[in-house]
Amino acid sequence: MLRQQTAELDALRRLSLHLSSSLDLTTVLKAVAGDAMDLLSNSRTAHIFLYNRDEDKLEFGTALDENGVKDKDYAEPRQSGLTYKVARGAERIIIPDIQAHPIYKNAPSEWSGSILGIPLKFENTVVGVMSISRSNTGEFSTSDLRFLELLAEQAAVAISNARIHARVSKQAKSDTLTGLPNRRALDEHLEEELRSAHRTGHSFATVMMDLDGFKGVNDNYGHPVGDQVLRRLFSYLSQGLRTSDFLARYGGDELTLVLHQSDMPATKLVTDKLMEKLRKFSFTLPDGKKLNIGMSGGVALYPIHGQTASQLLRAADAALYNAKKHQRGSFSIAAIPTGSLV
Repeated sequence: MLRQQTAELDALRRLSLHLSSSLDLTTVLKAVAGDAMDLLSNSRTAHIFLYNRDEDKLEFGTALDENGVKDKDYAEPRQSGLTYKVARGAERIIIPDIQAHPIYKNAPSEWSGSILGIPLKFENTVVGVMSISRSNTGEFSTSDLRFLELLAEQAAVAISNARIHARVSKQAKSDTLTGLPNRRALDEHLEEELRSAHRTGHSFATVMMDLDGFKGVNDNYGHPVGDQVLRRLFSYLSQGLRTSDFLARYGGDELTLVLHQSDMPATKLVTDKLMEKLRKFSFTLPDGKKLNIGMSGGVALYPIHGQTASQLLRAADAALYNAKKHQRGSFSIAAIPTGSLV
């Protein structure tokens, strides 16, 4: 008994260290599943699913089996199965004999043993479900249930903290008006793109874009209407881009587009499509008139026009200025820096 209690305390201490040292949800959930498997005799599998109560939807968190295999193929929880029943009912379910329980009436014959489903509750809200199966049938001991409940409490805290952290991080990197990534997110993405380019040797494009005629919207109809135009238009332009590309609001009515592994011909195809898409955009102004707005842009390619984020942004911005000055409604290519060997 003393040995069991010592092992439980040691497992909880390790888990507390994970919780205090990491906000990575996957890391903590794997630790929870591992400790559950280590301390429960005859344990066969441990699964943790995250639960979205508003959508009544379970999402896979982590899995571990008796052979130490992590996150291997798993069955989607059945709507009438154990995991959903625990999530919706917010109460643990103990099944001493899988083959004799109604929940598993139509289950494959090889499904046997016992299983326990525990709701992961934070402030009385179910945020996930942990299930642990055993190869043997029979009831779970009082000490096992006590320890697994403690693990469930720790897991619930980890899920809640990770979700809050993810939400705050997203807000810090999102433009409050349009919802697009902001300048901070753009700077971070450019650094990631540069690391990728150094590693693979591929080029990528940085495209600065600015709306033509937008000032007239603010002057004639006011900033609330202008804000509405930006929200609608920027969301519209972001649709249809590759998932690997990155569109951010640079400020005002400016956008910056980073095209992953793109050369000049491929970049021109994208900018042509954006201009075609813009021509199809429809917005009715308060006086009943249709919005008439254009866009100019500047293109800088790594490594031809710059080899750092700031160099690429300056080159693209200079090309944008050139387009606005000499040929509005077009995309200008940045000049190759003096002394470049490219």
